[in-house]
Amino acid sequence: MNFLEQSFHIRYEYKVFFTEGLFDTDNLTLANFFRAQPSTVKKKVLFVLDAGLLEANPSLKTAITAYFQVHTDVQLAGELLIVPGAEAAKNDPEAFERIIDAVNTEGIDRHSYIAAVGGGAVLDLVGYAAAVAHRGIRHIRIPSTVLSQNDSGIGVKNGINYKGKKNFIGSFAPPAAVFNDKRFLLSLNNRDFRSGIAEAIKVALIKDAAFFSWMEEHAHLLLNRDMDSIDYLIKRCAQLHMEHIAGADPFEMGSSRPLDFGHWSAHKLEQLSNFSITHGEAVAMGMALDSTYSLHAGVLTEEKLQRILNLLAIFFDITHPLIRITDLKAPILDGLTEFREHLGGKLCITLLRDIGVGFEVNEMDLHTLLQSSQYILQFKMFQFKTNTLH
Repeated sequence: MNFLEQSFHIRYEYKVFFTEGLFDTDNLTLANFFRAQPSTVKKKVLFVLDAGLLEANPSLKTAITAYFQVHTDVQLAGELLIVPGAEAAKNDPEAFERIIDAVNTEGIDRHSYIAAVGGGAVLDLVGYAAAVAHRGIRHIRIPSTVLSQNDSGIGVKNGINYKGKKNFIGSFAPPAAVFNDKRFLLSLNNRDFRSGIAEAIKVALIKDAAFFSWMEEHAHLLLNRDMDSIDYLIKRCAQLHMEHIAGADPFEMGSSRPLDFGHWSAHKLEQLSNFSITHGEAVAMGMALDSTYSLHAGVLTEEKLQRILNLLAIFFDITHPLIRITDLKAPILDGLTEFREHLGGKLCITLLRDIGVGFEVNEMDLHTLLQSSQYILQFKMFQFKTNTLH
């Protein structure tokens, strides 16, 4: 025998809490979490805040400081760090370095915590810093957007952008806990509020036809920010994402990535727009393209496609010039090559057999993509003409 072999399993477990007013001193959700964590040393927590969130909630720093003056089971470490919000967080190497410097300066060790409060991009940045500092510091996510509360904030991925590519550097590292505070959603502008709905549509399209039908029925309530409706949407979407993560390949060791439905073009679209297009907007356009491709590939009925495009069009413009494929040299098509590289050399794209039923293919025909793009443009023209008649 000329080799040794080893196999071991690691159990990961974390909770997603739903609350309102997380940093109100009489809200014990966060305090009880820290109190329940076993430790032989004094626990410390370093906070990193999204600058955009702080601008919309100027009293947030004071509220966090006051909270830990009352609840002392964990010590607030140093100053609260402020990093750029949105995709700027993942494009700025200095933001990552500042977090690592704070870990070093404040003596944040593997018994301590790094808490991120903000949108998905900030959570991705801080999660990556937490994963690589000391080979892993416990990370707490406090998502502040619809998108991060129902998708990225409750997953196991972390990352930053590099060499002009989305999430080129990153890690798989589950959080210690996630705290969804619905009060943060009230400060979102309409564009960011709607952006998160795209990921809910995505998970419904590939996993839950009943959830998709619910969104069709409640579309105008969601559009008008009815909080009871958005509360259900976030919880159901988070549940579906977590059920998938608990499946056979949570760290994506293979090529299968069904939760990235619509993302091969979305990631490229974000980059082509210099991130002026939000992630949710890009995913909506990507789903429109791949759903239409499913029709032209002969696996999805036109009636089902019309339902999909109708729902997407309520919330999003799905015809941005940068995603239009007018010839086989369209820049968006480079997203296929980059997606293949990101997956490890084998292309794996999710298409739809039906609403709620996704399946995977290993190639996409460029001429069919061209045809699909033209169909979406014609659909939008038809919708516009129809709407003007009413």
